[in-house]
Amino acid sequence: MIHQYKSNGYNIVMDVNSGSVHVVDDIVYDMIPLVEPLVTEGIKDADTIKAAVLNLANIPYPQEEITEAVDEVLELEKAGQLFAPDIYENYIFDFKKRQTVVKALCLHIAHDCNLACRYCFAEEGEYHGRRALMSFEVGKKALDFLVANSGNRVNLEVDFFGGEPLMNWDVVKQLVEYGRSLEKPNNKKFRFTLTTNGILLNDEILEFVNKEMGNIVLSIDGRKEINDKMRPFRGGQGSYDIIVPKFQKVAESRDQMNYYVRGTFTHNNLDFSKDVLHLADLGFKQISVEPVVAQPTDDYAIREEDIPILKEEYDKLAVEMIKRKKEGKAFNFFHFMIDLQGGPCVAKRLSGCGSGTEYLAVTPWGDLYPCHQFVGNEKFLMGNVDTGVVRDDIRDEFKCCNVYAKDKCKKCFAKFYCSGGCAANSYNFHGNINDAYDIGCELQRKRIECAIMLKAAEAAEASEE
Repeated sequence: MIHQYKSNGYNIVMDVNSGSVHVVDDIVYDMIPLVEPLVTEGIKDADTIKAAVLNLANIPYPQEEITEAVDEVLELEKAGQLFAPDIYENYIFDFKKRQTVVKALCLHIAHDCNLACRYCFAEEGEYHGRRALMSFEVGKKALDFLVANSGNRVNLEVDFFGGEPLMNWDVVKQLVEYGRSLEKPNNKKFRFTLTTNGILLNDEILEFVNKEMGNIVLSIDGRKEINDKMRPFRGGQGSYDIIVPKFQKVAESRDQMNYYVRGTFTHNNLDFSKDVLHLADLGFKQISVEPVVAQPTDDYAIREEDIPILKEEYDKLAVEMIKRKKEGKAFNFFHFMIDLQGGPCVAKRLSGCGSGTEYLAVTPWGDLYPCHQFVGNEKFLMGNVDTGVVRDDIRDEFKCCNVYAKDKCKKCFAKFYCSGGCAANSYNFHGNINDAYDIGCELQRKRIECAIMLKAAEAAEASEE
């Protein structure tokens, strides 16, 4: 499978199955779609392919240049870097039979929040239920469950999530201490993370976070007027002025690493690149601003007609990032970060985040769900920290959720980068986890194109030095 596109002056060719990416000149770019169907039909003889291409009308290149370009295309094919076969589909049978181990938990330490974000899927932290704080006893059982169900895996992850986890800070600290006590006797290593809106952040909390948390996610939507419209207190007043200085202090105290500011853009700020750049201008180097996922009836939902505007915004952002890097003002945009050399393992490429299998969410009272976005939907209640997973059917359904189980993914060039997208979004829009959220897919494909263009620009700059 080949995907070709032009971006910021680069002719980019992706060979989806091999993962190879090429920046080529105009004639090679134009020859590839002419050669591909011939190779796909099993024609391997170079002279036959050249003759077939030369017989095609309306090719605006001299014969000698055409034959040279076809030779270049065929050399890449021989090297396995163009028109490569799909080697991953053969893994599916074994993939479905693999032993399930749990490697990560999302602990809903607080089903309560001190903000009233308009787009919050957690309903101000309540998750379609009641306000509650996780007790140390429930959290302790959750960590015991994780250790007991992690098999031989050493590195385990626990994210303190909400609502707003700082509303239950004492229990967070107790659970980190308990987790550390489990490490040596069980040959485990916990990586704790925290997602916070920052309202309750103070120096004492920051000192603990910097000592114990591998990562911290700081929620802010960008410009003051955008943030305060979508992330107000319950009384309507904005949160921007309170959190910005705190977040700047966090970023600097962590040497601009192992954190990111995470925002959400909506129909209200389709010019979201300005929000990303605003955060960069505030001094943040690790930035994520993502499209809202909302029902079409919500006035802030992203609409189909918004997609062309948003694609232009991603292009503008990518070009500006190249400019700023040259000026010594580089920053990372989470959705443009891509690894073309190593990349994720086969399991990650095929099934993504591991929700419902390797990754589970735990409610304040100890119920287990496939991930935080399924919490509160009783159809996906898998068990609890006392009984463990009792709904093997749910786990097996998620285990079989992969890019080959989704018709929309099979012919999509982005499938090995997005790994089939979010199961919760699929369920919320289509009623099953093996579909895909179409608007999200469109934007994901654009982000991947921009990410690869940035790599092309990086390579071009390195070659000029």
